[in-house]
Amino acid sequence: MKLKKTFIATAFTLLACGTALADITIGVSLPLTGPASGLGIPVNNQMKLWPSTIGGEKVRLIILDDATDPTNGTKNAKRFVTDDKVDIIIGSVATPVAIPIADVAAESKTVQLSLSPIQLPPGKDGWTFRMPQSNAVMSHAMMGLMKKQGVKTVGFLGYTDAYGEGWLKDFTAEAEKNGIKVIATERFARSDTSVTGQVLKLVAANPDAMLIVASGSGAAMPHMAVVERGYKGKIYQTHAAATRDLMRVGGKAVEGAYVVSGPAVIAEQLPDSHPSKKAAIDFVQKFEKAYGPGSRNQFAGHGYDAELVLEKIVPMALKKAKPGTPEFRAALRDAMETMGRSVVAHGVVNWTKDDHWGYTPETGVMLKVVNGDWKVE
Repeated sequence: MKLKKTFIATAFTLLACGTALADITIGVSLPLTGPASGLGIPVNNQMKLWPSTIGGEKVRLIILDDATDPTNGTKNAKRFVTDDKVDIIIGSVATPVAIPIADVAAESKTVQLSLSPIQLPPGKDGWTFRMPQSNAVMSHAMMGLMKKQGVKTVGFLGYTDAYGEGWLKDFTAEAEKNGIKVIATERFARSDTSVTGQVLKLVAANPDAMLIVASGSGAAMPHMAVVERGYKGKIYQTHAAATRDLMRVGGKAVEGAYVVSGPAVIAEQLPDSHPSKKAAIDFVQKFEKAYGPGSRNQFAGHGYDAELVLEKIVPMALKKAKPGTPEFRAALRDAMETMGRSVVAHGVVNWTKDDHWGYTPETGVMLKVVNGDWKVE
């Protein structure tokens, strides 16, 4: 596939003066086409709302389409560090794409702010920080509701890629700690249009609940297949499905689905005591003013939170070095590891030198699809 070069770098540059070079350059790789485009487009939309300056310095965003393709993501990342000399890389939202970007980030000593919960080998994430909650944190939230519902057995239907395998590993570990067993496991590719064979096997196993691991509108197809085959148990979805695309495509078939999410998606339903309520409300109001009621989703929220993180770390890094230098890139990493407890729309993060995930186990929120809308469980 020919890599789309529509960067929104020329047409969409956050500068007060169109011809001036930005002081801080940020390379962003997003799936604006391909199977994960339903995740990348909302992030892109949110970034269009970013301010023209951060920490008093002008900012230039170079946004490239990775088309949900790991090879394209790698090309984008290499271009960012060699040609554009970016200060930070953001992306990708697609897990299989974000992983090879991490390799480029580590080699070039450039911070990567991943928009997907990528799992990397120990010692390989020295320059990678995750904006989404980890699968383990979200599994913890799921497990709390499953135990209340008396679930003892679960069937797994997930992507064949890193996102699916990561969820299977973390969910299985969390389930075992809580006396719940994964009794059947089936997989499918993001590009598959049918999962009939897999669903027949899972329904025959008759688990108390099903866990579907898919993303965006792609999460609706397997869910509908499970319902169509007469399954009557509980059906759970991951935070990659926390978008209205699930309900738009799935319709009545996804009524009653349980979906784990960060708190930004249901900002108004958060209690006033919730630390993220103010940020979540601000995200929702600004995003939906620009793109219409109900347009909010998990991934646009990560785009909003990425800006909040930069607002905090850029002033810290500027005290040590100037943008466009290796020293500034290192200072950004140091700032992220020492920024301390920071409230964002999706929870509270506290990255450290030894923890580049940041979120606490209490971050996940369980939602239920009721009358085509989200309801907190």
